[in-house]
Amino acid sequence: MTKSHFEGDLRAPAGARYAIVASRWNPKITDTLVAGARKAFADHGVADDAVDVIRVPGAWEIPVACARLAASGGYAALLALGCVVRGDTRHYEQVADGCSDALMRVALDTRVPVANGVLAVDDYADAEKRAGGTHGNKGEEAALVAIEMSHLLEQFA
Repeated sequence: MTKSHFEGDLRAPAGARYAIVASRWNPKITDTLVAGARKAFADHGVADDAVDVIRVPGAWEIPVACARLAASGGYAALLALGCVVRGDTRHYEQVADGCSDALMRVALDTRVPVANGVLAVDDYADAEKRAGGTHGNKGEEAALVAIEMSHLLEQFA
């Protein structure tokens, strides 16, 4: 009988490797996002040595690192973690939208899931709420997405 329903869960495929690509910009926030992601991986049985952390200068540089890592074929999924805070110029929109669009392109072009945990917030307080504050930790959420998507896509192999 052919399977007609597919759904991922929070069991990492055997031998799966993950990469966290994180911005160094706004380090208090991004370090907290990375810690949340690492904790989520550990809590779901992913060994510490199966998770690589790659640091890039800012959110703008995250997609090119993700593209290179995805093309390597060595990762079941990638996480993009960063923080872009609205300022007085259009730079915020250019960086936040450009990063998001490029991450989707990486995922579609390489067929490697890219969990987008790059915060685009109005102010630093909003970022703190999403990095371990009242809105949880978006790094943790991105790790859960990566695990679930890698499990789902394994079913299509």
